[in-house]
Amino acid sequence: MPAHDLIVIGGGPGGYVAAIRAAQRGLNAAVVEKDEKLGGTCLRVGCIPSKALLESSHKFEEAGHELATHGVRVESVALDLATMMRRKDEVVSTLCKGIEALLKKNRVTRYVGTGRLAGPGRVDVTATDGSATALEAPRVVLAVGSRSTVLPGVEVDGRFVGTSTEALSFDAVPPHLVVIGGGYIGLELGSVWRRLGSKVTVLEYADRILTGIDAEIASEALALFRRQGLEIRLGARVRSARASGDGCRVEVEGHEPILCDRVLAATGRQPATDGVGLETVGITTDSRGRIPVDDHFRTVAAGVWAIGDCIPGPMLAHKAEEDGVACVDGMTGGWAHVDYGVVPAVVFTHPEIATVGAMEDQLVAEGVAYKKGVFPFRANGRARTINDTTGKVKVLADATTDRVLGVHIIGPSAGDLIGEAAAAMNFGATAEDIARVCHAHPTLPEALKEAALAVAGQAIHM
Repeated sequence: MPAHDLIVIGGGPGGYVAAIRAAQRGLNAAVVEKDEKLGGTCLRVGCIPSKALLESSHKFEEAGHELATHGVRVESVALDLATMMRRKDEVVSTLCKGIEALLKKNRVTRYVGTGRLAGPGRVDVTATDGSATALEAPRVVLAVGSRSTVLPGVEVDGRFVGTSTEALSFDAVPPHLVVIGGGYIGLELGSVWRRLGSKVTVLEYADRILTGIDAEIASEALALFRRQGLEIRLGARVRSARASGDGCRVEVEGHEPILCDRVLAATGRQPATDGVGLETVGITTDSRGRIPVDDHFRTVAAGVWAIGDCIPGPMLAHKAEEDGVACVDGMTGGWAHVDYGVVPAVVFTHPEIATVGAMEDQLVAEGVAYKKGVFPFRANGRARTINDTTGKVKVLADATTDRVLGVHIIGPSAGDLIGEAAAAMNFGATAEDIARVCHAHPTLPEALKEAALAVAGQAIHM
């Protein structure tokens, strides 16, 4: 029976990072992943392919509608969807091979197959041909990730009605795409196909989109997306969605049925913790299917840890990576803490939306006294030069201590700008600390500096 110091079940962002970290800490590590390609949902059918299509579709729209303002005349623009999809696949393939190389470089053993706990210290691996391999290790890390949540009545068939996986690989632009869910995934992929020519209808049950984003920012985003051409219906309760002839039929409570060409079910994700053998070591999940862990990522079972989407906390690839490093460091005598309060999140629409820390509506609900500084990109020199002035930066700081409590951005390169805010908050920075940092000119980060100045009513360029 092959033996290792540590076995990770799952080769996604949390899993492969944990294995590499274990190897760096001197452990004989192994990764068990059922898919031939490493990287998990994020790399294979999530973050990476969606961002590749978002970038390509943005360039297509820019060529057709925006370059003229820069004095660049394009007589005609044609879509080559097959090439766009091929580029997306090549990006994914290259990064997957990169992870394989990293595992080899760090001498991490790779097992292809479905991993399952088989009692204390044991993991069974079942290959696609049915053959089984039993492994043993004193440490097992569960990094089994999550899967799409589908509403009752939504009949996913993989062709007419699908999840994000199918929406990343349409072989033709659907004339009418209905997106169920107004969150990150629905709005990103809805934006892709709207840019490429689809009529896109977004059905959101809540009275707002992007429920995990600051309400003021989400409200501004809603108006912008509608101006871009997304039809967004709030308070829409979907009763059913199914294939009908050569298209789909979507039943919405209180409204006429919607007939469309494709349906994207984008109503969130849930931990993929079933079938992992948790019962063999006495682990019970919570009501949402998550594995309870302590502050060192230890489960109730001795020798078993869990990280990433299958435990509480944000379901984000970078959170899973941080979990993986902290988990292994903790079990080998290092620092094991990840502060989920300062994990940034990004919506890669255009404009981008990024957030870290507390939302303003959250602070109001909790009765926290705060100060607020806002700076619009229309007053930023760099935003003017790139002709991308939509949006703003919002900084929230404690009314007494001035410590930054949250930063929320909608605008150009928001996903890149939020990194500075996250770093500052991790070091307990005040709004004045950010304001007193000399930022290069002309750059977009100057908008963050000005918003920090605005907390004290001292913005220079507004």
